[in-house]
Amino acid sequence: MENFILILLCIAIGYGIRRLHIFSKDAATTLNQFAIYISLPAMILLQIPKLSFSMDALIPIIIAWLVMTITAILILYLCKFFSFSKEITGSLLLVAILTNSSFMGIPIINAYIGESALPYVLIYDQLGTFIALAIYGTFIASYYSSKSEISFKIIVYKVLTFPPFLSLIVALFLMGVEFNETITKVLSSLASTIVPIALVAVGLQLQFKLPRSEIKPFSVALTVKLIIAPIIAFGICKLFSWDNQASIVSILEAGMAPMITAGAIASMAGLAPRLSSAIVGYGILISFPTTYIIFKVLSF
Repeated sequence: MENFILILLCIAIGYGIRRLHIFSKDAATTLNQFAIYISLPAMILLQIPKLSFSMDALIPIIIAWLVMTITAILILYLCKFFSFSKEITGSLLLVAILTNSSFMGIPIINAYIGESALPYVLIYDQLGTFIALAIYGTFIASYYSSKSEISFKIIVYKVLTFPPFLSLIVALFLMGVEFNETITKVLSSLASTIVPIALVAVGLQLQFKLPRSEIKPFSVALTVKLIIAPIIAFGICKLFSWDNQASIVSILEAGMAPMITAGAIASMAGLAPRLSSAIVGYGILISFPTTYIIFKVLSF
């Protein structure tokens, strides 16, 4: 229970700070940068070496990419069926596909399953969601918006120099290695900052404005992201008879809220900014009951 109180409290604090204008306008960016450049790499170095080479470690990667591919095709079809504009289509291809696998996935899955699940969360995030954000996300923003000037060379550079990704590469070489007590304590202290910092940043970025004309794409995006995506992940697990912690984590990750960064990219690219922000904001709040239902169903 205390984990959920912490999650909701941190989001509420961030939202309250934003409404009261206590922090500067770029506070959310600064907090996210701290989480990405310090907290997340520390958690990766702490948790990934605990894994062993097995099929279990591949399950989150397989599910992440299959779910994103299938839902992207579904979103394209629905956008054509409902005759959504190019900007709305681009927005939905970002926020309805890319999941909030770290900033929301880490605290929520830790609350449901415990610390033993975190290595699978990090694999899903780094080898699934993050690479998709860097490559697929940049392509969608470039293709659907004339404002974007991002090249493939820049994408590759960002991937190869991204601190969490570099930490993952190092951590993979350290699998099976036990750190001494001092290193473990330092990494644990740094890693523990990711939850409050990231969730306060989430609260700082929440927006809830939504006109009636955007209700249909809004509903399509959240239905696909929060309901259909985890059902697809569940179906994949059943198809391959995967029934373990890695599969449960992957299904929960598939049903997490839309990625905040995906919403930011959509907004910066001019892809229905107000709609993108609303999908992310409401998606975060709605994901609390939906992920709880998913976990309860998987627990039977």
